[in-house]
Amino acid sequence: MSIVLMSDPQVAAIPVAENGEPLADVWAGGELLLDDRRSDPAYAFAHLRSGVLDRLLHAQSLLPDGLRLLVVEGFRPPALQQRYFEEYAAELRAANTGWSVEQLRAQASRYVSPPDIAPHSAGAAVDLTLVNADGTELDLGTRVNASPEESAGPCYTVADGLSHQARLHRATLSRALTAAGLVNYGTEWWHWSFGDRHWALMTGKAAALYGPVSQHPADLS
Repeated sequence: MSIVLMSDPQVAAIPVAENGEPLADVWAGGELLLDDRRSDPAYAFAHLRSGVLDRLLHAQSLLPDGLRLLVVEGFRPPALQQRYFEEYAAELRAANTGWSVEQLRAQASRYVSPPDIAPHSAGAAVDLTLVNADGTELDLGTRVNASPEESAGPCYTVADGLSHQARLHRATLSRALTAAGLVNYGTEWWHWSFGDRHWALMTGKAAALYGPVSQHPADLS
């Protein structure tokens, strides 16, 4: 299956018709579980555009009894996104000295979106997984945020070598989130979004609903 990477010019070409939706606190209603492994000092990670949060709540209602979503990271401030991208690009550059600038940007975007189009920095993307009734994470083939190098491939949503259980769990997650209107980024089974440029391209929309957010979440909610 062909994957349109975040670095693809088609993604950057999508215009943004910012709708002004505020960032909302994922934890505020207590309905979604929130993990703190990607916590940041400003607590930005626990925020999403209100329209994305509404869709996550709907997706959770579609899950089989006993399963819940576990949110790992939502909004990522642009400066933090820039840092993550530069750090990962530097790792790839050191290991692949013959790559061109274009190759490096494309390969880096498998795992960290280029800062100028990053769905997380628009409050449009969420990294998440499934847990059972006692909060134990289910087996989805890799840990959340496993890089292509670490996982040797199974971080891709459609991947060979997954166990039967991992495939079933990915299918369960996908059905609920797709029904709620979110789209997956094919290099990361845990990354889903709504309203960003990648979402617009994948769903045939003329424009994205959300652009980068530079303010602190508390100033927007």
